[in-house]
Amino acid sequence: MKNRHWMIGVMCWGAVGMMSGQVRLLRMDEMFQLADRNSKSINLHALAVDEAEQAVRVARNGQLPTIQAAMEFKYIGDGCMTDRDFTNGIHADMPHYGNSFVVKASQVVYAGGRISQSIEQAELNRQVSELEYRKNRQDVRFLLLGHYLDLYQLHNQQVVYQKNIEQTRLLVKDMQAAYRQGTALKSDITRYELQLQNLELGLTSTLNQIDVLNHRLVTTLGLEPGVHLVPDTTALRQLSVDAEQEGFWQSEAKSSPQMQIAGLQVELGKTSQQLIRSERRPHISLVAVNDFTGPILVEVPPLDKNFTYWYAGVGISYNFDALFKSKRKLQQAKLHTRKMEAQQELVAEELDHTIHKAYVDLKEAYIRLRTQEKSLQLAHENFHIVRQRYLNGLALITDMLDASNTQLDTELQLANDQIEILYQYYLLKKITGTL
Repeated sequence: MKNRHWMIGVMCWGAVGMMSGQVRLLRMDEMFQLADRNSKSINLHALAVDEAEQAVRVARNGQLPTIQAAMEFKYIGDGCMTDRDFTNGIHADMPHYGNSFVVKASQVVYAGGRISQSIEQAELNRQVSELEYRKNRQDVRFLLLGHYLDLYQLHNQQVVYQKNIEQTRLLVKDMQAAYRQGTALKSDITRYELQLQNLELGLTSTLNQIDVLNHRLVTTLGLEPGVHLVPDTTALRQLSVDAEQEGFWQSEAKSSPQMQIAGLQVELGKTSQQLIRSERRPHISLVAVNDFTGPILVEVPPLDKNFTYWYAGVGISYNFDALFKSKRKLQQAKLHTRKMEAQQELVAEELDHTIHKAYVDLKEAYIRLRTQEKSLQLAHENFHIVRQRYLNGLALITDMLDASNTQLDTELQLANDQIEILYQYYLLKKITGTL
């Protein structure tokens, strides 16, 4: 009977869907694959990872030599020479056409660790981007999973309403016949007709909720508008959920994206301190220059000739102002690192509380499931007893329908309790970053 009810629900939903669009049976793993490809949120974080990887390449450019070339052509006007008191001016003819071509190459030998620390900082930012991508993918998957399980539960609720509507209509029909025979009251018919209206309203509300969830899933997964998704209930019922021990989930939390991001933020704080300290160290580089210039204007009179020379050597620079300017910057960086360490401890504490609550809820869901299994057994026994009494003329049709409704409601509530176990189980996987 349980399988028959599931089949009725799928067939009813399929009939509704076929009137307005395509019906698609959707597996959970297929949903995750579609989300990885089509989710705008996941794609945005994937672009952030690509951007961070490019930033690492840019930082590594600091290890490469710098080569510069400058070319200049100019017109030079005539000169004028005077005494110091600006008297006795003399006109000086000048070569009018000048040129300059300079090539300079330099290679940093020592920068106080600035280049290596910049590369490390970019690498840490790349790792943070990757972890944020993983965390976002986990969030998107869990959000979709919630919609998926809600859709599953609403389909169960749809079956409940449809079966109760069918049975209530049958009851109203029987009571109308009894009323014509004078064995039933008009008020009883009115009461059940009102119940029928409430059931039909509940069914409409359920179908509207299914439509809303279906639209969200179709949009996020990048499917064609008008597709009606049906959860793969067979695969869901066959899923094996291992509760594990709480210690297992707590140990898994160490590798969760939240914890790893918090740890990388601490490392980034320490790297910032090293970058500030590098400002206090000298910068040493190898330099090679070739200068080709004309005319020669430093001579009097000027020489209308080209002059070229080159040199190679070692350049050393030091910013003395860094001795007093970087002190406050370093203190700020140390405070930021301490804040990130406190944030890391807070994340670990919150994860511990969240995992504990989810684990307790999972155990409660298992207890509720076992209780519901017992209730289903009792509902089956009650249905068989009432059925035998009805066949023997010892029970009314209302007793029969009530027993049938109770059995159906209990079966569907059992399926909903199984959904709750799946939800709590996948919540633990999402918290620990293993979804």
